Amino acid sequence: MNPPQNDWMISEVVGVPGVRHVVVLSADGLVRTRSQELDQDTADRLAAAASGLMSVGTSLAKTFGRGGKALVQQMTEFEGGFLFVRSAGDGTRLAVVTEDTVNPALIGSQMVLQVKRFGEHQATPARRTRTT
Repeated sequence: MNPPQNDWMISEVVGVPGVRHVVVLSADGLVRTRSQELDQDTADRLAAAASGLMSVGTSLAKTFGRGGKALVQQMTEFEGGFLFVRSAGDGTRLAVVTEDTVNPALIGSQMVLQVKRFGEHQATPARRTRTT
């Protein structure tokens, strides 16, 4: 099965050196789109794990955060790489699996750019006023 055709949802991140997989998921862990080399079953597992991590992180942010701020990003390091998960507004999450040689600051900044693109595509245009 071919991945969904929503390349704009991952375009700012997928080409960064060291990025292995990218998934955009809903808050409840459903895959909205995935990078091309990632099969559906693995994307589903990644989305479920990312959703769970964000849930735990959100609970921690509510308990230990300042000023009622919501969780912004999670980073998990494992042997051979990292998993970055970022809130993308409107109940969307962006999950990125990388090699261990990746520059975390670069990944973080590219994820921010991607999240801004989500807002551009999901925003409702202003209504025109009618002149008579």
